[in-house]
Amino acid sequence: MNPHLAPVDVPDPALARVQELCDLTDPYAVGPAEDELFAAAMAEINAWHSARSPFFHRLHEATEDTARSAEATAPAGEFTAPLVHANFFKRHEVLSIPRDDVHLHLTSSGTTGQKSQMFFDEWTIRSAQRMVARIFDRNGWITPDQEVNYLLFSYQPAPDLKLGTSFTDNYLCDFAPARHVEYALRNTGNGHEFDPFGVIAALRRYAEDDVPVRILGFPAFLWFTLERMRAMGLPPLALPEGSLILFGGGWKGHADRQIGKDELYGRITEQLGVPSERIRDTFGSVEHCIPYIECDHHRLHAPVWSRVFIRSTRTLEPLPYGEAGYLHLVSPYITSVPAQSVVMGDLATLHPGEECGCELNTPWFTLHGRAGVSRNKSCAVAAAELMKGMS
Repeated sequence: MNPHLAPVDVPDPALARVQELCDLTDPYAVGPAEDELFAAAMAEINAWHSARSPFFHRLHEATEDTARSAEATAPAGEFTAPLVHANFFKRHEVLSIPRDDVHLHLTSSGTTGQKSQMFFDEWTIRSAQRMVARIFDRNGWITPDQEVNYLLFSYQPAPDLKLGTSFTDNYLCDFAPARHVEYALRNTGNGHEFDPFGVIAALRRYAEDDVPVRILGFPAFLWFTLERMRAMGLPPLALPEGSLILFGGGWKGHADRQIGKDELYGRITEQLGVPSERIRDTFGSVEHCIPYIECDHHRLHAPVWSRVFIRSTRTLEPLPYGEAGYLHLVSPYITSVPAQSVVMGDLATLHPGEECGCELNTPWFTLHGRAGVSRNKSCAVAAAELMKGMS
């Protein structure tokens, strides 16, 4: 068995339905049985956190009457859960496990700004990694016998670097053996600097090699690289067949420079020779590590281990398909921190699976940017700041 797909056990037998849900092997299974299992797993994880986190216990009690009323009239398979805004974790460290059981500590922000402090026990982080592996496996992206060259538009590892994006991108390098790895955000010993000329040199070398290229990380940096190549009058490259581009981190903080997905993907195909179906965006956060990876129609479908809702920006009531509001992400996988039901600062719309046209049937969402203006900075914001003055 591939080590990334190896079994992992919940920390308590009382979480049997959580175990069963996270053990589902089809990342996009959908149906009444999956809905019933998900609701049962959510009930288990709510009880787990209520018994171990004084914060969540008070929150759960405060919303219990409302939850009972809602559940009494909800369709079969639906559920309610107390809401926690992602910004809460920027100001509070709230654990449901002893600190001795913390296996990994990650943060959400870059060089400045408030940071979400997220703590993971071994079950939680390994469970999330196994979800990523199952989606990669389904797409045929786990290739243990095929070397690749990596170009990471993310932070080069450094002592004490705890950024979630850096951790994720380095983990994704485990799915195919590396012939060579190049970082766009170089560790200088006193922070990180974007190295566009080093990136361009790496792309030109990789285009002459005989193995596929995997490009991971912030899309803004790849766009900047393509613009620089064009300004330098460099001819288009043809990266080897089988190359793959996976974005993560978004364009936060540089919305004025963001271009449309069709234009970005078209330019990548034009200048690097990577076809559209091998270019995928992803969405995730340190507060909610469930992987949302685009299908070949470039839609962010919810995997079987999560549920996605849209909440009114005025009342936090759930909104129907097609209406924009706060993105609300729910999953019972996390035992370390009561982050099983997180309202994000992102605005989004939700759509039924059949509206995509791909082979997946789970709902998918479209992001419309961040709600409001804040001094809080995500990893993408801090990284994008490195680009100032480079254009």
